[in-house]
Amino acid sequence: MAQVSLRNISKVFQGNVEAVKKVSLGVDNKEFLVLVGPSGCGKSTILRIIAGLEESTGGEVYIGDKLVNDTPAKDRDIAMVFQNYALYPHMNVYDNMAFGLKLRKIPKEEIDKRVNEAAAILGIDKLLKRKPKELSGGQKQRVAVGRAIVRKPIVFLFDEPLSNLDAKFRVMMRTEIHKLHNQLQTTMIYVTHDQVEAMTLGDRVAVMKAGVIHQCDAPMNIYDRPVNKFVAGFIGSPPMNFMAGTLKKKDGKLFFDEGNFHVRVDESFSSALSSSVDKEIILGIRPEDIYDKFFIAEAKPETTISVTVDVVEPMGAEVYLYLNTGKHSFIARVGTRSTPEVFKRQDVVFDMAKAHFFDSKTEKTII
Repeated sequence: MAQVSLRNISKVFQGNVEAVKKVSLGVDNKEFLVLVGPSGCGKSTILRIIAGLEESTGGEVYIGDKLVNDTPAKDRDIAMVFQNYALYPHMNVYDNMAFGLKLRKIPKEEIDKRVNEAAAILGIDKLLKRKPKELSGGQKQRVAVGRAIVRKPIVFLFDEPLSNLDAKFRVMMRTEIHKLHNQLQTTMIYVTHDQVEAMTLGDRVAVMKAGVIHQCDAPMNIYDRPVNKFVAGFIGSPPMNFMAGTLKKKDGKLFFDEGNFHVRVDESFSSALSSSVDKEIILGIRPEDIYDKFFIAEAKPETTISVTVDVVEPMGAEVYLYLNTGKHSFIARVGTRSTPEVFKRQDVVFDMAKAHFFDSKTEKTII
């Protein structure tokens, strides 16, 4: 069994820089867990601590039932795929993939079998005689993954493996890594700053900031029920829109008053927001939950607002509208039928049943 358990892991670098702050995290056997967060949040440090490439300042690391704090990296039965591929330039693809097995004195027949099996899985079986300089970025990354596969580790670690690839190859390799996990059924821990990778790859996603895991859950649970404003804004593309305002009550109904507009709060939120009446509050609404004028006929006037169109970005299958209330700028993601004019006023509709509300001081989710 290849569970990974982190118990109160801390890491303090020279100069009293606290990179990881008492992180506890469990990764189940055969699970694909993604650590995601902005640069410098401590996610790669955690991965290196699991790998044994970095010593923790405090806490315990278990792989399976074994405490591995004092176990050298080579004896932890893990394989790590790096951002920069780390291929030997003087070796061909076959030798790059076989090198670690040769050091372990694995029989030649077994090495040949493993390398050819891994190459077939990754579609690089025709590249085995090429040197790294003869490969594209995507091919190099496949070789790096293949080198990890041949070791047959109990845990795979990926440290931002796709960040050096262009957009097209990132999508292709993301799909390949997903397929690989389904084929190998091995525990995988994957680090990225790209929330799209996190959402599409992970069985669970751990969202980090400043050395702390803010939320760890299934991707759609994080998307639909973020625990705070940071998580809500980090997960989603384009990101969630935020607007500061005051919660008002009139004729038994709750309204969010931004200053230049007010919208009625969905009745289902009344109980949760009752203690926030007449207080400053933050409204969060995702771009896809804002509709353009084609939906106005179906909309309630209480959820329709007038805004200025700053920028229109056609994206092919959809259109991004950059809008302005006079106090806040925000983005709407709408259908291609939308043809607004820049710098003109336009009515848009908020789907308030899908809105989120955050405490203005703590930034924690109210509902």
